[in-house]
Amino acid sequence: MTPGSDAEITAPKDPAEYRPRALLGVSFWATVALCVLCVLAGIGVAVLAPRLWAHRPAPRVEAPLPAEPPRPAAELPPPSNAPVVAAAPEAAPPVAVAELSARVASLEAQQVRTSHAAAAALAAAALVEASQGSGPFPEEAASLRAIAPGAPELGELTRLAATGAPARAELAASFPDYAARAASAARLPGEGASIRDRLAYALSRVVMVRRVGEVAGEGADAQIARAERAVEDGDLDRAFTALDKLPPAAREAMAPWRVRAERRAEIDRYAAALRARALADLAAAGRGGA
Repeated sequence: MTPGSDAEITAPKDPAEYRPRALLGVSFWATVALCVLCVLAGIGVAVLAPRLWAHRPAPRVEAPLPAEPPRPAAELPPPSNAPVVAAAPEAAPPVAVAELSARVASLEAQQVRTSHAAAAALAAAALVEASQGSGPFPEEAASLRAIAPGAPELGELTRLAATGAPARAELAASFPDYAARAASAARLPGEGASIRDRLAYALSRVVMVRRVGEVAGEGADAQIARAERAVEDGDLDRAFTALDKLPPAAREAMAPWRVRAERRAEIDRYAAALRARALADLAAAGRGGA
């Protein structure tokens, strides 16, 4: 050792510097505390983590969709710039079209028949109503002939419509006068009659007397009374039957009344037959359209 170096090494003058120094400082203990905290945190995570995530459902993993196989070139849609052609509607089978056409034609024909039958029934009703009056009815007969010219009763009704016939009420009102004449004619004495019978007949021509009401027997007065009741009841055919049993002189006296009454009865018969035919045709047309 040189003298110069001995001179530089000197003892410290501060007594505190002679105390023994601590082996571990503040930095060391801070590091130790941090490590302890980390260990405790790891233990807490290891203990609490299973409890926190125990009931959470696992995420679903969806299976991928199968890939669509490639479409053939013929099935691929046309390019967007190609014109779109609308598909033509499917044509109905020819058989169905024919059946439908036949059905429509049948319905139209049925409607025409029904309308014609209804018009004929109305015209017939108008003719029957007009025939019940006292005057002629040629216009109603012509109207029905224009609609239904083939009705068998129409020809006879057209002939009778030119003159018409008295109404039944008129016939009933005029019957007593002709009946009195017939009763008087029935008393006409024969060639071998006595003077008394001839005087009685002469008086009956001045004062016409006849029995009315219920008269028994088959004499002239009884037949005339029955005919009168039949006329009042509207039964002309029954009245004609009773008048046919009168003697010739009495029938001759009743002839003017009977001619008018027979014309009324003839009109009524043809009118009733015509009305029944028109209603039957209308009913048949209705059943055909059902």
